[in-house]
Amino acid sequence: MTHNNRAELQAFFDQHGIRDVECIFPDVSGYPRGKLMPAHSFAAGNELRIAQAIPMQCVTGDYSYDPIFPDADPDVRLVPDYRTLKLSPWSSVPRAFTIHDCVELNGEPCAFSARSLLETVVARYTAQGLTPVVAPEIEFYLTAPCMDPAVPLTPPQARNGRAEAGQSAFSMNMLNELAPFWDAFRKALEGLGIQADTWIHEVGTSQYEINLMHGDPLAVADQAFLFKYAAKEIAIQHGLNAVFMAKPIAGDQGSSMHLHQSVVDSAGRNIFSAEDGSETAAFGHFIAGLQTYGPDLMLVFAPFVNSYRRFIAGTQAPVNLAWGYDNRTAGLRIPKSGPAARRVENRIAGADANPYLAIAASLAAGLAGINEKLHPSAPLEEGSNALGKSHGLERSFLPAHERMSNSASARALLGDAFVTGYCAVKAVEYDSYLHEISAWERRFLLPQV
Repeated sequence: MTHNNRAELQAFFDQHGIRDVECIFPDVSGYPRGKLMPAHSFAAGNELRIAQAIPMQCVTGDYSYDPIFPDADPDVRLVPDYRTLKLSPWSSVPRAFTIHDCVELNGEPCAFSARSLLETVVARYTAQGLTPVVAPEIEFYLTAPCMDPAVPLTPPQARNGRAEAGQSAFSMNMLNELAPFWDAFRKALEGLGIQADTWIHEVGTSQYEINLMHGDPLAVADQAFLFKYAAKEIAIQHGLNAVFMAKPIAGDQGSSMHLHQSVVDSAGRNIFSAEDGSETAAFGHFIAGLQTYGPDLMLVFAPFVNSYRRFIAGTQAPVNLAWGYDNRTAGLRIPKSGPAARRVENRIAGADANPYLAIAASLAAGLAGINEKLHPSAPLEEGSNALGKSHGLERSFLPAHERMSNSASARALLGDAFVTGYCAVKAVEYDSYLHEISAWERRFLLPQV
């Protein structure tokens, strides 16, 4: 449904026995927040509001009331995108949901809304007669329930009665071991209109990857948002945890969200390829934009303290923004493809990144490279290994936070108010982290200092 037609909406709700509608939006972490609204009120178009600070709520539940958030904490309106109206596959009773935009009372997009930020970045492309195309690859773990957060996560018991022991990359047997979950999840994705491509068992113990089909950045980000929401809800129904932390299990593989990106013109032609199939200057400029501005945006691609545990030299989690052809050791990989499918794979973002923000940041950097005609570094030579090269990216949270907070480039690309608010949120979360005493500290410091 693409519009607010009261009769059509009510007929849809009556047909499916819908009593309530989840009016949701992604907060700064990509977590679904919102309000539950009676279906008849939604169909009537009743206005829905929420406090302006909610889109920037910390993962701890706290808020950062610094100068960017007025003490009065004014309202914003929740405006539904009727194209996203779907039946909820995780609800115990018939229920619908719709993704909303956060809009200021004066009609301006909320500067702290992740979805609005992505729309703003895409509009820059549209103004130049261009259309970005994105496809994410999302990795996550399925684990046994975690009743005590002080206890490490463990793999779940499979249908063979045992927990997976690991070393099962691309195993079809292990992919089938949790068949009841996968059957329900696949049905949910189909009902949500999420266009999944391939499903694989990844390298980690009970780690999986699902690739989403390429498409419009906003539609793809909506799908990634709902993908994570559905995975968590349906996993719980099957006695599991769906875990999207970047490094959930010590000593095992990290989870990423690789972003494949290309750009087409008004005729649908890939601007990265010339008529003879060769690379264009725009292709190099896009890569250069990611290399130039990516480091200042690292806090978007790696938003939490845990995120930086994934970036370990000697693994395929990239530690720099080198680029190369079909080279998974580089932060920017160019998959082998025909000219029409020429694209840049940004391998920096973790599975914990907000898909709206990660896509927005990557596309904003690439477009800046095109507009400024930036030049990339030389590509890695064939067979060259970037794993052992020096870290070209921040290795921990605090330097990444400081770099983004003080970056004029980040503020130009994502908006001054957003960067101020985002960094304030991240500072609150880090302060909360510092109040926790880790097992490492007890293990080594308790007996020796």
